Amino acid sequence: MSLAPARAAFFDVDETLITCKSMACVLARYWGHGEVASRRLAAARTSLQRQIREGVPREQVNRSFFRFLAGSHLDDLEASGREWYEKARAGGLLHTPVYEALCRHRDAGDLVVLVSGAFSACLDPLAREVGADLVVCTVPEVTSEGVLTGELSGPPMIGEPKAEAARRIMTAFGLAAEECFAYADDESDLPLLRSVGHPVLVGDGPVSAPPSETASWSWLPGAAPVTPADSPAASPAAARPARALAPRAA
Repeated sequence: MSLAPARAAFFDVDETLITCKSMACVLARYWGHGEVASRRLAAARTSLQRQIREGVPREQVNRSFFRFLAGSHLDDLEASGREWYEKARAGGLLHTPVYEALCRHRDAGDLVVLVSGAFSACLDPLAREVGADLVVCTVPEVTSEGVLTGELSGPPMIGEPKAEAARRIMTAFGLAAEECFAYADDESDLPLLRSVGHPVLVGDGPVSAPPSETASWSWLPGAAPVTPADSPAASPAAARPARALAPRAA
């Protein structure tokens, strides 16, 4: 980022910048292997998938995920996140077209912001590698002993809170929304995409957005189910520390 960026680029993470669901991957790493861990993970996945099938809002599904982590130590989760990332980064974790777009913004001196419903354990290793300037994410409630309560500090970073965060950042840096970019793939990302002048759909994009609106938007291909191991994730970008911004309470 330049000292006075003229633009910002906001990136959704799961299945946009990376090819998987980061929280599910970190949860699997944290719970480990063995029969008991496998049953526990299967039960969690079944519960979350059932909610999705039944049309439960993504914000509520996100809260349900963090309840599975009640009693966990944040330090242990962050260690699992680093271990997962080190293994996944060489196996096609980064989604090439979006990663290349991020590199162009970064190299041009734009403010690069990751905006995700995931949390710091999933996002910090990625942010360091791609050179993000800011990380805006869901923040789990943590006790003074560093233990997750299963609840959140503020709203999940999904839907309208993503757009609100983007607007706050643009205002703080004195950036014109019409000059800024957002990259996202999901229905719940529509508010973020609509908050900037240059929305970029990744993959099929939000199905409810009318063609009359999206006809002028840019597009990048969606992440393939399996990405070759020689992904750009194996070639680190210049590392910079990213500052994590907690969402304001709803």
